[in-house]
Amino acid sequence: MVKLGVNSVLYGAFDYATAVKHIAMSGYDGVEIAALQNMCEHLDLDTWKDQAGSLLETNAEYGMEFLGMEVGAPNEERLLKAFEAAAALHIPVVNIGSGGKSGNEEDFQRQTVIIAKMAEKALQFGVTLGLKPHVGACIHNAETVLRAIKVINSPALGVNLDPSHLHRSGYDSHKVLSILMPYVRHIHIRDCPGRDQGPGTPEYQVCGRGNIDLFSFCGELVKGGYSGNVCLEIIGANIANPADAWAKDIKGSYRLEEVAAMTAESYGYLNACFKMPGARCT
Repeated sequence: MVKLGVNSVLYGAFDYATAVKHIAMSGYDGVEIAALQNMCEHLDLDTWKDQAGSLLETNAEYGMEFLGMEVGAPNEERLLKAFEAAAALHIPVVNIGSGGKSGNEEDFQRQTVIIAKMAEKALQFGVTLGLKPHVGACIHNAETVLRAIKVINSPALGVNLDPSHLHRSGYDSHKVLSILMPYVRHIHIRDCPGRDQGPGTPEYQVCGRGNIDLFSFCGELVKGGYSGNVCLEIIGANIANPADAWAKDIKGSYRLEEVAAMTAESYGYLNACFKMPGARCT
């Protein structure tokens, strides 16, 4: 059965307990905890041991579990801390992007060496390293993902697939799944209003509000045998002074009731998408 969760970056303006409470109230099974420097650090990798007890108590209070952790950049020092924390907190996957720039072969070569080294460290901790193809990065589409998987060749490396990045790379995300399915270990999911570089404002990242055929994407996931975790990842809800061009229309930090509404609406859509092919029971 597919488990549904929310990346806590959506609640970056609020504390972890507030995030978990509202995620649980919406019906989700768990949380992907954000450890994203300069964006959202519900898990501070420098002090995670001090946080561990409180985080686990909060999850237990609301009947939630950790479905993943997002770290972002493949920084060796931070990832070693992330793997240690993931092993201790029973977090199955640590998600990263590749870094580098699309079309730059030197970047691809350098970053795959770094990721290969980190995958071996992840293996030692019994954790999966989830690599997300990311618009603008050196690993950004199906071709570069498959090439990286072949070059790195580690059982600890899996793909963290995000249909919005596939969509913005020019794919119909559900049509490319078949070639990536053998390597998929985690799903980030959100909608987006077009194929521009950015994903759009938070309200248009809500599942079902954009132009991605997420219904077909979810169906193809199940058809392909996926039974792992699917985590909503809406970004931009806590950007007070957006500098990125894609974020120019974001109004700043969203109120708690607005964030909670996006969380709940996406759950209704995703739960229905996965219930229809039999991948959700409730």
